[in-house]
Amino acid sequence: MKKIYLLVIGLLSFLSFGQTIFSESFGTTAPTASPFPAVSAYTGYQNAAPIVFSGTSSVRTSGTLSNYVGASGSSHVYMGVTASVGQVFQIDGINTSAFQSANLVLSFGYLKNGSANPQLVVEVSTNGTTWTPITFTDNTNTSWNLVTITPGSIPASSTLSIRFTNPSTTSGQIRLDDVKLVNASGGICPLTLSNPVVACLTSTSNIDNYTVTIPYTGGGTTTYAISTSGAISGDNPSTVAAGNIVVTFTEGNSYSITVTSTACNFPITGTSPDFCIETNALPVSEPFNYTQGTALNTSQKWKNTSTGADEILAVTGNLTYPGINSTGNSVAFAGTGSDTLLPFTDTTSGELFTSFLVSVTDLTGISTTGQTYFAVLSNASNTFSVARIYFKTDGTTFQYGLSPTITTTDIVWSSSTYSVGTTQYLVLRYDFTNNLLGLYVNPTIGGTGAPAVVVSPATALTSLANFILRQDSPSATPAMKIDELSITTTPNFTLSNSSNTINGLSIYPNPVKNGLFYINTEANTTKSVRIFDMIGKEVLTTSKTDAVNVSGLNKGLYVVQITENGNTAVQKLIIE
Repeated sequence: MKKIYLLVIGLLSFLSFGQTIFSESFGTTAPTASPFPAVSAYTGYQNAAPIVFSGTSSVRTSGTLSNYVGASGSSHVYMGVTASVGQVFQIDGINTSAFQSANLVLSFGYLKNGSANPQLVVEVSTNGTTWTPITFTDNTNTSWNLVTITPGSIPASSTLSIRFTNPSTTSGQIRLDDVKLVNASGGICPLTLSNPVVACLTSTSNIDNYTVTIPYTGGGTTTYAISTSGAISGDNPSTVAAGNIVVTFTEGNSYSITVTSTACNFPITGTSPDFCIETNALPVSEPFNYTQGTALNTSQKWKNTSTGADEILAVTGNLTYPGINSTGNSVAFAGTGSDTLLPFTDTTSGELFTSFLVSVTDLTGISTTGQTYFAVLSNASNTFSVARIYFKTDGTTFQYGLSPTITTTDIVWSSSTYSVGTTQYLVLRYDFTNNLLGLYVNPTIGGTGAPAVVVSPATALTSLANFILRQDSPSATPAMKIDELSITTTPNFTLSNSSNTINGLSIYPNPVKNGLFYINTEANTTKSVRIFDMIGKEVLTTSKTDAVNVSGLNKGLYVVQITENGNTAVQKLIIE
């Protein structure tokens, strides 16, 4: 049921709020990339004959979308500069003859790309030949603003034309949206609303409430009605000159608020926040026990960090792995879609282990020349370049990789390959003390596990607070299932690189001064040696029994991964 916030009770007719004579938001069908249609050729207008649109400008959906109160926020007119002449947009055929000029109010959304650029020129004509300029306060910023022309500037005519011109002849861009002409019998609306601020009122594991706060000025001069399905609080614009209208809604439900008076009509609509979820306390256990078809971002543990065409959905059945007690269902995704985030207790020291089961179920359409990341650990500010698990394929099998940066050349790939339909247990570990980021693939639960990849970020990580599942594109992200996510500070297997399962291992000299260092072990058999620089790039790989030649490497700090007889250890190496 709608609630009406009205101090003076009375029956107000629709016309008393102001009759709309002409309104054009330019539709939603303009393209987002060149070629953009000329205003005379565009077919997405709301108005048809006898209204005629002409000029040298174009219609597009690009750049910063309009964001003032009541903005349509989609297609708009773009007026640039062509051949040293500013572009024009003209509207002909508006009939205002039945109204008094003193009550006609013109408004439009207006943006220019530089506050110092020339002001948009607005002119009116009753014969299409003689034009009268209209004065208005210019934008002092480079944001969209809603301009309202003082009543009395628009003539009463059966053949009214309005012309908008970009006066710049050298540079500068102007955008125009939501042109509206109304008969405001009560005069110009004194109320000015700012953009609504949407915020969660509480954040729990249950459905919560959120508020829409609308700052305003110009109140206290007339009576306003606020119509909405939400709970109204805050300041009353009928009696308070400046303040905030506050309306509370239940999360998951879009909001709609209308503020009206005899001269004002402000429809305000928008969407709910992407769920007011609380931070998940460590240790996190997520078995994905949701009903089939449930969008992960509606689960009250997760939220979308970006919105795409497809959501990550719960699917029937679970993935299994020896030593892990899988329950309930799992989640699946593929191709393009939303990136969905689980926030957890911000971790800044010790070690953090993020583990989950993954199965690639279909490689159809996936490029064999690219790679993408599908799982991410990010910091408290949600910087995506902290720790990414990558995927690539040769068309029949696939590999996992790891990188602490956004540069694809920094990805370090595991040497193992896997087949479609198999399940892998991935563990992403970060050691804050030693600044080591490791990816473990299929460790033995209750036993040991060696890292498939180890990198040392160039800048040590200081915060880990979010886990993200990411969908990239149809040619990059394969069909995948994820199950049994765990985020904790202790592993469920023994770390071979910290307990050192290579008996008697030592490397010397360290620091290296003459280009050679030696590896000594109890078995003293052939060892696989991989050396990484501090951004995680593999710079040397070799097989040796003792001495390793690093004379070709620059001075600095490196990470050495040594594997012997199936056991792996990681140590730092300094080259001087």
